[in-house]
Amino acid sequence: MIQILIQGLLLSGLYALIAVGFTLIFSVGRVLNLAYASYLMVGGYIYFYVVQTQGMPKIVGMVVAVLMGCLMGILMYRAMVKPLKGDHVAVEISTLILAVVIQAGIVLLFNDSAKILHPILPGVWHVGGATVTLNILTATIVSWLILGGLYWFVRKTHTGRAMQAVSMDTKGATVCGVDTDRINLITWGISGGLGALAGVFFASYTQLSPNMWVAPLIIAVAVVIVGGIGSIVGTLIVAHIIGFMEIISTTLIAAELRGVFTMLLIIGVLIISPRGLFGREELG
Repeated sequence: MIQILIQGLLLSGLYALIAVGFTLIFSVGRVLNLAYASYLMVGGYIYFYVVQTQGMPKIVGMVVAVLMGCLMGILMYRAMVKPLKGDHVAVEISTLILAVVIQAGIVLLFNDSAKILHPILPGVWHVGGATVTLNILTATIVSWLILGGLYWFVRKTHTGRAMQAVSMDTKGATVCGVDTDRINLITWGISGGLGALAGVFFASYTQLSPNMWVAPLIIAVAVVIVGGIGSIVGTLIVAHIIGFMEIISTTLIAAELRGVFTMLLIIGVLIISPRGLFGREELG
C-alpha cells in the first residue's frame, strides 16, 4: 500500500509537468495544440544527443532541450497558429499533422529503434518499506518547483496577469491594452520549454522512441478534458487523479491496462460533464 501511495504521488508529479504546458496553451489560446507532445519527444532526443552522444554534462543537455522547446513553440505560433487564428479546428488538425511530420524527422535522424536514456539521477531510495528510484523522485521535485514557480509567475507578475486576462476574455484584454499577440507568443514559448523539459524526464522514466509523443499527448488531453479548468492548480489535481488510477490499475490488475482507465475516464467525463469536473477555463 505504501509503495502504491509513493509511486502514485511521484508519477502524478511527472504527469503534472507533462500537462501544464498543454494547459497553458488551452487556457490562453483556446486551442488544443496536438503537436505539444512532440516538444517532449524532441526534448528527449536533444538531451540524448547532447549528453549521451556528445558526452556533455546533463545540465547542458537540459538547457539545450528547453531552449529548443521554446524555439519550437515560438516558431509554431508564428508560422502556423497565428495565420490560422480564429479557426481552432484548422489549428488542431495542422498541429496533429506537424507532430507526425516531426516524428518522421526523428526517424530519419535517429532511426526508429528505441533508446534508453540514462537516469537523470541514478540510485534508489528506500522509505517505509517502499523502493523508489531517485530519477522519478527528481522529476517530481522539479515538477513541483516548476508548478509553484509558474503559479507565482501567473499570479504576481505583469505578464502573468496579462495571461490571466487573455484566458478570461481575449477581446476584453485587447480593449484594456493587452498585446494579445505578444502574450500568446510568450505562452507558446513557455509551453514549448516546459514540454521539452518534461520530455527529458519522461524519456528517462520510460524510453526514447519516435512514437513516445502519443502517451504524453493522451495524458495532457485527459488533464484538460477531465479538469475543464485550464489552470495550474487544476492540472495538479487531475494529474494526481490520473497518476493514481494508472498506478492502481497496473499494480493491482494488469500492467497491460496502462492508459486504458485514463481513456475511460475521459469518455465518462465527456458524457457526464462535457465542461469537465471543475467547469472553468481561466488560468491561475
